[in-house]
Amino acid sequence: MKYYYFSILLCFFSLNLLAQNLSEEYPNIVPNPSFEKYSATPIGWFYKGKHFTEVMKYWNSPTTASPDVFGPKVRVPSQWAEKGFGKQSPKDGRSMAGVTVYGCENGKPHCREYIQIQLSEALVIDQDYYVEFWVSGLPRSLMIDKLGVYFSEKEIKIHTDDLLNFTPDILSKTILNTYSGNWVKISGKFKATKEAEYLIVGNFYPDSLTRIKSSRSDHLNYAYYYLDDFLVRKEKPIVKVPVKKDDLSRIAIKEGSVIQLKNIFFDTDKAELLPRSNVELYKLLQLMRQHPNMIIEIAGHTDSVGEFNYNISLSQKRAMAVANFLNENGVSKNRTLFTGYGSTRPVAPNDTCQGRQQNRRVEFLVVKM
Repeated sequence: MKYYYFSILLCFFSLNLLAQNLSEEYPNIVPNPSFEKYSATPIGWFYKGKHFTEVMKYWNSPTTASPDVFGPKVRVPSQWAEKGFGKQSPKDGRSMAGVTVYGCENGKPHCREYIQIQLSEALVIDQDYYVEFWVSGLPRSLMIDKLGVYFSEKEIKIHTDDLLNFTPDILSKTILNTYSGNWVKISGKFKATKEAEYLIVGNFYPDSLTRIKSSRSDHLNYAYYYLDDFLVRKEKPIVKVPVKKDDLSRIAIKEGSVIQLKNIFFDTDKAELLPRSNVELYKLLQLMRQHPNMIIEIAGHTDSVGEFNYNISLSQKRAMAVANFLNENGVSKNRTLFTGYGSTRPVAPNDTCQGRQQNRRVEFLVVKM
């Protein structure tokens, strides 16, 4: 009887563990998916794209147009509050974003606003993905049919507020009617055709190709939607990713080797590691666990743009951030030395964009095996 009870209990815990593993197998690869994390306290309203980028953690505006953030510390100016801005509650949590998506032909400034984020891992070619996010229209807003998501291999940065002319991977083809203040889900599946790293959201079509609707006589002459709760995850079957020859897991490690960490990302002029760095960081962590006596010196490098002492300090802080990650995951501090060289050790000329990009790097020296 005791054996029978133990078997049932063992089976129960095994099924529980299996269920947990299945639920965690395909995580959401959108960092800060419901806009709850801030990089800075909002000061004033969002009149330029850089204001959104400065305030919202991991998200940015790919153009000079000005997406908005709505949260506990955001104060909507009275002239915008009178139009209904900020009265909607978030779908989840305490914050949400907002974008203008129609109205160019009616003379609306910043008539196309987009938000962009770097995914925590690149898309896998031929892998099926499920995408989901939620929208709710401003009560007096026009309603449109073409809100979509585009996945880009490179970060988009343009110095105008023009329409982004991309073909979205996920697109709402019906008019998003949210007059009652409800939230509507936009979702879909697609097969990745490129190793995209960035997600961009907005209306990628001109006004002439966008259908509109309104049931109010006092409607505004543009369309505005709140956005919340983004989800991007893999769908079965899972495509196996071939390991590249220069992958950290395949590089021969020996004393004296200098190895570059190829996928370490920071925001401009900051030393906080971005979520996209985690894949490479965990490979380094695994390497340190496989070689328990190995000591490394992590080195940060910058290009020549900026003040010399500032670059030295920034590069040291970035190297320290990598060391801290290893320390927080069980690698002792006496195995992770770190330093910053600024622009003193370039690997390419600093007179081209490509050269400067190559010089902005983090690498490590194997001090002892």
